[in-house]
Amino acid sequence: MNIPLLKEICETAGAPGFENRIREIVLREITPLADEVHIDKMGNLTAIKKGKHAKKVMVAAHMDEIGFMVTHIDDNGFLRFHTLGGFDPKTLTAQRVIVHGKKDLIGVMGSKPIHIMSAEERNKPASISDFFIDLGMTKKEVEKFVQIGDPITRERQLIEMGNCVNCKSIDNRVSVFILIETFRKLKNIPFTVYGVFTVQEEVGIRGANVAAHHIEPDFGIALDTTIAYDVPGSQPHERVTSLGKGAGIKIMDSSTICDSRMVEFMKKTATKFKIKWQPEILQAGGTDTAGIQRMGKTGAIAGAISIPTRHIHQVIEMADKNDITACIELLSACLKDLDKNSWEF
Repeated sequence: MNIPLLKEICETAGAPGFENRIREIVLREITPLADEVHIDKMGNLTAIKKGKHAKKVMVAAHMDEIGFMVTHIDDNGFLRFHTLGGFDPKTLTAQRVIVHGKKDLIGVMGSKPIHIMSAEERNKPASISDFFIDLGMTKKEVEKFVQIGDPITRERQLIEMGNCVNCKSIDNRVSVFILIETFRKLKNIPFTVYGVFTVQEEVGIRGANVAAHHIEPDFGIALDTTIAYDVPGSQPHERVTSLGKGAGIKIMDSSTICDSRMVEFMKKTATKFKIKWQPEILQAGGTDTAGIQRMGKTGAIAGAISIPTRHIHQVIEMADKNDITACIELLSACLKDLDKNSWEF
């Protein structure tokens, strides 16, 4: 596994609407592997690999990560912010962030010290509004580099832990990595593949909607992380997926019921090629699958391959390298065998 590339992709900043840096890395890596590369007006990057027949397959991996936007600079230089994507407030405690202004500045998430909290405050769940960002500068110094509307991302490096990788933004940079690595393997495919590296998924599947409307795919596969709640205290029915048990084949999430034909095709393909897999039903949370399935004029036969991930939407997201490899293998096998399946109802 190309860990240096995965590390670069995960660590690079790219809040929703500000995917420029990660898009440059994707462009560098994907251009030699594709027949055509396009960037649309919204910022989606589409790499096209031509197939033998006219049908079109859209495979989507979103480039953006959850982040923040500067909304206020107070008289002492502290920043207030708005979230871009879903956050559990308690995960912000004691974290470093990067404010992307005229230059990148390291900041820390600050809040009221526990030593001076009232008993009521100590027992109250954390709220986003309890936090501010401290850059260690006066207002005058801050305003040389930072303005309202600047994006903010979380700061954390990728490390290897056992057979796992751990970093901020495994969601969804691991899928960006998987799509790039799949393109390296694609040869003699039946249908033309549109590999779309989408924008603004974390704030409402916005890039995928635009891309699917333009491409009008016949088939669609989304790549995204999913919850692996295989930790102490979890019950078997709560786990969604588990690390090390293979690629997740999505059955449904809160925004999509995957096409049963695609689900069965993925299962058969995994079995045929001896690829480890597990079913995934995610009761809350959606992915680009919804946009792919619904935004073309006649819809698409759509499903998703999900990467089991612990500690999701934190800076310590963790995925198993064997699961990542299984996802690459399953996506590659599905794209090569799409014409071998009967797609009639």
